[in-house]
Amino acid sequence: MKKIIGIIRNILIGILGAIFFSFAIAMSLLLLNYNNYGVPQFDNTSLILIKRDIASEKYKKGDLVIIEGKDIRDIKVGDEIFVYQVTDRKVVNIDLGVVGDVDLETKEVSFENGATYSIQYVIGQATKVYNKIGTYLAIILSKWGFLFIILVPCFLIFIYELYALIIEIKYGKEDDEIASAPSVTG
Repeated sequence: MKKIIGIIRNILIGILGAIFFSFAIAMSLLLLNYNNYGVPQFDNTSLILIKRDIASEKYKKGDLVIIEGKDIRDIKVGDEIFVYQVTDRKVVNIDLGVVGDVDLETKEVSFENGATYSIQYVIGQATKVYNKIGTYLAIILSKWGFLFIILVPCFLIFIYELYALIIEIKYGKEDDEIASAPSVTG
């Protein structure tokens, strides 16, 4: 019975370990694929975490928005697009607006409110929205969140496995000899 419980325990620990390490690898990939503006980007797809300052009727605080980049020729008047706003102090904010004009010569996009952006600051148009996931992702991708959710557990697992290896090396042979020794019962 103890052997079956041990096998089940090892299977469950293996499954949980695989899930945790898959999660850790996925979060690491997100962090490694930050673009120059601090946004996770894979090829032409950006992941925007909606914060209070860009919340609108469509996008609420805490939403994760998947944005596909567009060429300037594909942007039409009336499209709702996301752009990077870079301040004088190199602080990057994300803005959302409706396109009022597209200038192909200067490669600039103007919003209906009059703000004009170069095409290099245009992120693109939203394709999918995941409600409330952005809040959790923001916590995990923060420095402290990544430290305590990913790195500390990995370190503890490493220490435990190192301890188990040392115990196996030090005491493993004695257990095998005891198990193979003939039993003497009175």
